[in-house]
Amino acid sequence: MARRTDGPRRRTLQDVAEALGLSANTVSRALNNESGVSAATRARIKAEAERIGYVPNAHARSLVLGSRRTIGVIITDLANPFFNDLVSEVEELANRAGYTLLLLLSDEDPEREQVAVETALRAGVDGILAVPVQGRVNPWTTVTRAGVPLVLIARELPELGVDLYSNDNEAGRRMTVETVIARGARDIVLVEEDLRVSTVAHRVDAFHRALEAHGLRFDSSRVALVPSRRTARGASLWRGEDAYRVVSDLLDTGRVPDALLVGNDYFGLGAYAALRERGIRIPDDVLVIGWGDYPFSRFLDPPLSTVRLPAIESARRATTRLLSLIDGTAEPGPIAEYFQPELVLRASTNR
Repeated sequence: MARRTDGPRRRTLQDVAEALGLSANTVSRALNNESGVSAATRARIKAEAERIGYVPNAHARSLVLGSRRTIGVIITDLANPFFNDLVSEVEELANRAGYTLLLLLSDEDPEREQVAVETALRAGVDGILAVPVQGRVNPWTTVTRAGVPLVLIARELPELGVDLYSNDNEAGRRMTVETVIARGARDIVLVEEDLRVSTVAHRVDAFHRALEAHGLRFDSSRVALVPSRRTARGASLWRGEDAYRVVSDLLDTGRVPDALLVGNDYFGLGAYAALRERGIRIPDDVLVIGWGDYPFSRFLDPPLSTVRLPAIESARRATTRLLSLIDGTAEPGPIAEYFQPELVLRASTNR
């Protein structure tokens, strides 16, 4: 029989009232900026609400507070096919359990993430699934202090001590390195997005370690960084032309690597174009492996070898965990699970 998880409960308006020796009606008027409350009392109430992590929600004024049957999903974007598949699966599972989704996007912008978190809390969601913008934890400590169940997907925030469901990015990158080395490659270049998130960092670290495990020296010339568009509000997530320029600059130095490992399949489009313009053949001259297994990848010429990520499995496990946290039947945590990617071999590595 599943055990109830001990953890912070959601703070209520009554908690604030009892701490200050005031009526719930007075606290409600103060927090909703209504008349009849002195400035000094209003300030005390707001300070206490912040101290205990109380966040007013859409049902705070109801005489009976019940579940909204709503799950907040806060992700960076929907242009990434992985997140698109993930949200579709989360919605399917949530709907089966009688929940609807509140979908909010951060666009890799900390300020937009802050707004998304506040919106979800004020909407009174029962729990949150999130792909966080890394580098700051303040929005998410607000969630945990408020007693709202939180499960992270893809990117970790170890400081929070909450559950994480992610791809094993290190295993996936290691497989690509070993694949091209087995086919004779020695000069191997990683074409990766210049974005400071754990997923990219894990892939670069794994690339480094895999090279050295095979007696190949790692240095900065092994990594070609593609400027990230994810900090430009409204810009596309990835564009092939960005990788095209980076790979073109590399090739124009006279260097033709044995293999290119690209950080996503859109970058593969740009790499293909840069190589083809210079009469460099795939896979005869250069092996190419992508990342993501997007729908177009098998239709490239030659079809692109790539890494397929387990979006559906991540979504299922994360959603199941969140639902159990919401209903109080979850096993004690935090839990961290990493799902094994699949290497899909196609003609771009046939040698």
